[in-house]
Amino acid sequence: IMISYRPLFRFCVEHDISKADCRKDCGISPNTWTKINQNKEVSLSVLTKICQTYKITYGDIVEYTHETQEEN
Repeated sequence: IMISYRPLFRFCVEHDISKADCRKDCGISPNTWTKINQNKEVSLSVLTKICQTYKITYGDIVEYTHETQEEN
């Protein structure tokens, strides 16, 4: 099972928020944002920052998939 941040990226597109603006709005470091872009695990505190910033839930930004990294 792989983690995917596709819901976060869809949210950003739907709300006209660039990935760079999302990172800055939420106070996420560039290195952590790289992990998100690569669908790697990040700490719950990072996910909480995103949820609090945009008043959304974890389910709105992350999903689990059976795809491998190569399929994403």
